[in-house]
Amino acid sequence: MIAAAAIALGTTAVAAVAGPLMDRIAAGETIRIGFANEIPFAYPGPNGEPKGFVNAHTLGVLEKMGYTNVEPVQTDWGGLIPGLQAGRFDVITGGMNILASRCENIAFSDPIAKIGDAFIVAAGNPKGIQTYVDVKDKGAIMVTGAGYSNIEAAKAAGVAEASIMQVPGPTEILAAVTAGRADAGTGTYFTMKQLADSSSGAVEVTDPNAMPEESFNWAGIGFRKEDQDFVDAFNAAQKEYLGSEAMMAAVAEYGYGEASLPGDVTTEWVCANR
Repeated sequence: MIAAAAIALGTTAVAAVAGPLMDRIAAGETIRIGFANEIPFAYPGPNGEPKGFVNAHTLGVLEKMGYTNVEPVQTDWGGLIPGLQAGRFDVITGGMNILASRCENIAFSDPIAKIGDAFIVAAGNPKGIQTYVDVKDKGAIMVTGAGYSNIEAAKAAGVAEASIMQVPGPTEILAAVTAGRADAGTGTYFTMKQLADSSSGAVEVTDPNAMPEESFNWAGIGFRKEDQDFVDAFNAAQKEYLGSEAMMAAVAEYGYGEASLPGDVTTEWVCANR
């Protein structure tokens, strides 16, 4: 469905000022949202429908803008930015942290959540791993997802590249730790807690508050840079929706609560400091 605001502009006016996404919308095409299988951020439901708190939030903002003609596109995490740039989808809803290296390649919405890192470790945490420095000091092997921001964070703490195992995603992170191929798996607290909860006690999740402040990140919705006109409109709608009763009800089942709200941090600050 094309938003009334877009219709009011008229096709000629939209084409003259709009980026590629607004052109698609004006032509009656879908808004394609791209995400990986990252529970509880964004993942496909039984029939491929978009689930997870980032998808729920994004769909809520888009509906507030008047857009409901949305098409989910699932891909691997490592394929999200390349897929966006190649035009295979229009928006990244995967729960992606805003990082300086990513800000060079794509545009982000205003932050939607403050995200802490955590580890999954064998029950009892035999090596006492709580931080990336612990991984380094204890000579541990860490596993994380290819393209995850945890790779940069670990290297910044001095973890050698040879000590970082990269796998496609959460399922493989859990498998590596439970099989003893890695001493600790890392990702966002949301994802690591879900893995621990699903492991029947084989692994436990560490406290994200044990991490230094600089390890905290802010997640945003990703767009092509040429769609800045759409990003601006998205941010305006998100400002009203974020933290609202409707938004908090939509994301509650995925573990997003008041503590997950991003605060007053801006995308510009995050791009410059992360």
